[in-house]
Amino acid sequence: MARSHITLAALATAAVPGFDPVQAQAFSTGMHGDFFAAIVTDAAGRELIVRVPNSAEAEAQLGAEKYALETMTAGIRSRLSFDVPTLVGRAPLGKTFGLVFEFLHGDQLTLSDFTPDSGLPTSIGTAIASIHSLPTHFVSDAGLPTFSAQDVQRQTRELVSRAQATALLPAALSARWQEAVDDSSLWMFDPTVIHGSLGADSFIAGTDSVAGVLGWAALRVGDPAADMHWIINAPIEAQNIAFGSYGDSRHSLVDPKLRQRATLYSELELAKWLLHGVEQKSPEIVDDAIDMLDRLVDSVHQENTNAIGTDTAPVLTVTEVVELLDETPGDATPGRYRGMEPVTDDQRSSSSLSE
Repeated sequence: MARSHITLAALATAAVPGFDPVQAQAFSTGMHGDFFAAIVTDAAGRELIVRVPNSAEAEAQLGAEKYALETMTAGIRSRLSFDVPTLVGRAPLGKTFGLVFEFLHGDQLTLSDFTPDSGLPTSIGTAIASIHSLPTHFVSDAGLPTFSAQDVQRQTRELVSRAQATALLPAALSARWQEAVDDSSLWMFDPTVIHGSLGADSFIAGTDSVAGVLGWAALRVGDPAADMHWIINAPIEAQNIAFGSYGDSRHSLVDPKLRQRATLYSELELAKWLLHGVEQKSPEIVDDAIDMLDRLVDSVHQENTNAIGTDTAPVLTVTEVVELLDETPGDATPGRYRGMEPVTDDQRSSSSLSE
């Protein structure tokens, strides 16, 4: 059931004491329509964003983000180099609920913004380092997931095994990934607090710097490389700047295999796509995944960068992986919660509440 921006404005009124909206603006999430959303403004110009999930999965994600944000106290937030969404209210709506947040202003990033001549690679490296420098106890004390290096290695091995069990994985990739998950030196890292679902679109930017980070539903303690793999989408110069900035901020705490594991995780996105197709019993997705895996094999034989380990062959860059995934059927791609995305002018459909 669709929720109008007027309905969401009423929810904001119920959820936030003393808030009296005068304008509501429908917010479109584009192809990732996990939520009904609206920007609601009061007479003083305060802007709130209201989100209502439209599926059981989205409801679980929104609930997880609510809990994660509630664990991030003022003290924790003060350690970060950017703003985090502030939850200001909750109200029931039918069989589900809506959450109300302060609206974060800024431009949502895309990979095209991530250029070496901008300040963004440096700022993003610093921003991620500030997440990874948070004390782990605030996550574990809240009962959020906490994974050791051995846990992460086991989980990654299980993912590779599941992909191998389909009998659809090219032999070269099967051997390559198996070697990586069995290489104990690759998994000797200290777990940190991680965002858990970072991508370029998780970041809100001001002028060449990160102003905010969105989408905290997967907050946990785990492998810092999980937050870094998407950076390999960028041009190599920008990658180097971002990893360098991260290393400068983390100093001696950066493990030497961080970038290799990030590369492995980027490749395994194709394994996940294959498994998704198998689980959904979709020949179209499976065939598409097989085609992408074959192209990955070709790249492994041709490229000479981003090796998973010192003795392994090179890999397809994440940029190429993303390009491959972008060629998949749009409505078949499983949606991912993107957090609180900013409103652009062409996404606003305003109506005065006083009319």
